[in-house]
Amino acid sequence: MKRILEELSSLRGSRARVLLCDDQPINIRLANALLKGDYDIYMATSGVQAIEQCEKVQPDLILMDVNMPGLNGYETCERLKQNTATLGIPVIFLTGLNSEEDEARGFDVGGVDFISKPIHGTVLKARVLTHLTLKLQSDFYRNIAVTDSLTGLFNRRKFDSELAEKWELCKRSGQAISLLMIDIDYFKRYNDHYGHQAGDQCLAEVAHAIRSNFHRSYDCVARYGGEEFACILPMAGSEQAIKLAENVCQAVARLKLPHARSEVGPHVTLSIGVASITAPDPGSSPAGLIALADQNLYQAKAHGRAQVYAEVEIAQGTSA
Repeated sequence: MKRILEELSSLRGSRARVLLCDDQPINIRLANALLKGDYDIYMATSGVQAIEQCEKVQPDLILMDVNMPGLNGYETCERLKQNTATLGIPVIFLTGLNSEEDEARGFDVGGVDFISKPIHGTVLKARVLTHLTLKLQSDFYRNIAVTDSLTGLFNRRKFDSELAEKWELCKRSGQAISLLMIDIDYFKRYNDHYGHQAGDQCLAEVAHAIRSNFHRSYDCVARYGGEEFACILPMAGSEQAIKLAENVCQAVARLKLPHARSEVGPHVTLSIGVASITAPDPGSSPAGLIALADQNLYQAKAHGRAQVYAEVEIAQGTSA
């Protein structure tokens, strides 16, 4: 099983992440000593701190004490399961409580396992390995279902779900959200001139260049359809979105992919429409954001292509 976990970690390019949550530092030090050689370890000494850490680092597994001041382990787990961004993180309870009722409550609130203290190192390592392997396998197959096989970006289905989720997140927090709609200029002519195999290679290289500009884990870069791409930027206003769009254009320009049939230059270029809103209103939906990004993409093409267009910000209250 350890080999399987290592292979899954290698495929995603990072070790599994484990969050240790206990109000007693000695317990954290003990678990850390047992696990740090195999996993990236993060620590929290309260339920509130654990929730904050989960939002920052998205651990693959949480080892959670039950009896803590403030939010106890059960309450913390319930909070995590109510948040779509953290509900998939498995929680193993570590506790001195050992009654059937305590164990049953741990499973009721969403825990996947229950280990009684004092901790036995062999048991802890085996349980952690089992649940991490299950988690990373689940992530792997889920990612296949939402990934475009040609470009490696998220597919349209994932884009739709991510936009709905990030819209609601920004609505709750009162923060900005932006959307980039990206189109490869004269791509049909590219395919006709160079052939579909070369066209696929062009799409893959452009996709990689686009993705290289987005470094926040919560940004979403997707293949929207054909030669069109889309980027969701939660907590990003128009100024930041326009700058990123310009960076994307420059990144593709640096590829210098020949395009003999383009009317804007000898190489492959992009047109990008940018739409932003300072904060979604209650009761609103992202349909207006998509419409404005599409409109601005059309304007980028109408004004000569190979450019970023972001004339206006979406009006408050726009909805489907």
